[in-house]
Amino acid sequence: MLKLIKYLKPFIGLIIIAIILLFAQAMADLSLPDYMSKIVNNGIQQGGIVNAVPKAIRESQMNKLIIFMKQDDINLVMDSYTLINASSENYAHYIELYPALKNEPIYVLNDIGKSRIDELNPIIGKAFIAVSGVNKIKSKAKNGMIDFNGNKIPANTDLFNFFKNLPQEQRTKISDEMNKQFTALGNKMIIQAAAIPIKAEYEALGVDTEKIQTRYIINTGIKMLLISLISALCIIGVGFLASKTAAGLARNLRMAVFTKVQSFSKAELDKFSTASLITRTTNDITQIQMLIVIIIRTVFYAPIMAVGGIIKALDKSQSMSWVIGVAVISLLILITTVFLTALPKFRVIQNLIDRLNLITRENLSGMMVIRAFNNQNFEEKRFDQANKNLTNTNLLVNRIMAVMFPTMMLIMNGITLLIVWVGAHQIANSSMQVGDMMAFMQYAMQIIFAFLMMSFMFIMIPRASVAAQRIAEVLDTEVKIKDPENPKSSNKKLKGLVEFKNVSFRYPGADEDVLKNISFKALPGETTAIIGSTGSGKSTLVNLILRFYDVTNGQILVDGVDVRDISQNKLRDKIGYVPQKSYLFSGTIESNLKYANENASEADMNEAADIAQAIEFIKEKADGFKSKIAQRGANLSGGQKQRLSIARALIKKPEIFIFDDSFSALDFKTSAVLRKALNEKTKSSTIILVAQRISTVMNAEQIIVLDEGRIVGKGKHKELMKSCKTYQEIALSQLSKEELA
Repeated sequence: MLKLIKYLKPFIGLIIIAIILLFAQAMADLSLPDYMSKIVNNGIQQGGIVNAVPKAIRESQMNKLIIFMKQDDINLVMDSYTLINASSENYAHYIELYPALKNEPIYVLNDIGKSRIDELNPIIGKAFIAVSGVNKIKSKAKNGMIDFNGNKIPANTDLFNFFKNLPQEQRTKISDEMNKQFTALGNKMIIQAAAIPIKAEYEALGVDTEKIQTRYIINTGIKMLLISLISALCIIGVGFLASKTAAGLARNLRMAVFTKVQSFSKAELDKFSTASLITRTTNDITQIQMLIVIIIRTVFYAPIMAVGGIIKALDKSQSMSWVIGVAVISLLILITTVFLTALPKFRVIQNLIDRLNLITRENLSGMMVIRAFNNQNFEEKRFDQANKNLTNTNLLVNRIMAVMFPTMMLIMNGITLLIVWVGAHQIANSSMQVGDMMAFMQYAMQIIFAFLMMSFMFIMIPRASVAAQRIAEVLDTEVKIKDPENPKSSNKKLKGLVEFKNVSFRYPGADEDVLKNISFKALPGETTAIIGSTGSGKSTLVNLILRFYDVTNGQILVDGVDVRDISQNKLRDKIGYVPQKSYLFSGTIESNLKYANENASEADMNEAADIAQAIEFIKEKADGFKSKIAQRGANLSGGQKQRLSIARALIKKPEIFIFDDSFSALDFKTSAVLRKALNEKTKSSTIILVAQRISTVMNAEQIIVLDEGRIVGKGKHKELMKSCKTYQEIALSQLSKEELA
């Protein structure tokens, strides 16, 4: 997988932008539970009152509050408020805000910063709780007496005056005892406990407390909507960038694989089956494309969410951190088990896809042969077996994966119940707020979903890793036939001279040579024919000229230069090749002919088609040279395909023609006429002709007879009839003595 990372270099910019957007999305998503917690805690439970420092307090109420404060705290509080009465400049303004100002002066909070408010929260909050506690004591009077710290006090006693007259130390001690529970719980619980008396104070001032609550909830809700919108825009942006990056990478990989395969010699093509190369170029690259999308979406986002969720959850309640630990450990065990179980199966799946593609391709290519031998049932069974093997393996992997998601949901729901159970006890003990418990639950879900997203990546990585290895195998394959570092130029005086010097050749992995000590010259203006029994090495010999393979020993010279010292492009520019099996591309007759020379004129096409004896059937078609050619020339006969292949080579006008048994599909008459026209039009070119028919090679200036990879005869027809037994046997098996004379 790491070998393919270099193909991501053009997309580094897009990936960085995607990471920035993912970070923004994660921050937005992590902030939503906190706002939800604020709506529950501050908006619903506290009536929109977010701190224990009221904006205004009646003078009578302030006098009660300072009873329960230390002198330094009283000074701080008084410094933070301004007394407003009938003589104040802004009296008219404040009386609209606080109608109770008509009855008594009020203290209005100055414009102080957040740090001062944070400092005042515990001071004023505790004082409000203490005042509220005193009022509760008075409300519980029985039989005209108040029970206070075990002492009976008359119910008509002014407790606030009573406390005011006590020494400062005693007052502080009583105050601390009254709000000891809240002091231990921290500022949040102090503010929540003080919210009720503060709300009562606002009502006493004539303030619409419902409006305060509604405004807070709406404002917080709008913030949540804006954050959700930002998150949605980030998701869209990341999706676009991830798709663009993955699609671009897939495009570049397909081009790299295709270009690499184009450079393969036959040795490399024999190493990889055609079906496997197709799978690697399509299915395997698609697997990597899907992985890149998932990696960009999850490999950066999920860890941010997981770590951020843990931090946020601990901020809400450290006492429940063990719940997060249980969830994370459970998920890691599950993902590791699934990963180790499924990983070995993914390579098997890719190999089975290769096998299925191979059988399908063979079936489609060999359909006529299958029907001719009435073997449809056999092929169906063969395909069915390959299909079943792939299906069963896929089912096994999918069943393993199918177990993971319900198990994750079970863990998630179990964690939810655990949080509710533990959180309910803490809420009952006043050690946690309801909103914090709900936020903790959401953070726990975000952590679990982050691991769930990472599990998708872990599912894709094994399969994509196998696919990447298979692609890397193609890209890392060392091409054995390479251009020389310093290519030589051919002798300009020699045009089309081909010479074999003691050439031997052995296929990779073979035990013995296919060709042994082959030596001959093919001269310009002459036809050199190569004949021999099936398997004698005729096609292998001409493949060596084209450098489809390189010789094992010896040399092949073209125009006086070893073919290994010439660039492949220049070497093949000199050669017009007609393969044993005619191959046409989908398109038109014109596009197939111009495949050899894209600048060929209409006159060139007419001449080549005329020499190849193809002009007649081309003119019979309604569209002439514009007539459509199906894939592999499926809408043409074997003879027509062969003649168009020959015409294609002729349009190139090369110095050397190689015909590898290229007249086998032609009848004797057409073959004779074609060869006669060919000899007339290509007098200056070297013609190397591989054939099995004696009639095709009889008039050649030089005939090479091969038998088991060795030259057993060399000369003209009449000479070989006298001197070469192998040639005689081939000739007499095809023609009578009178025809051979």
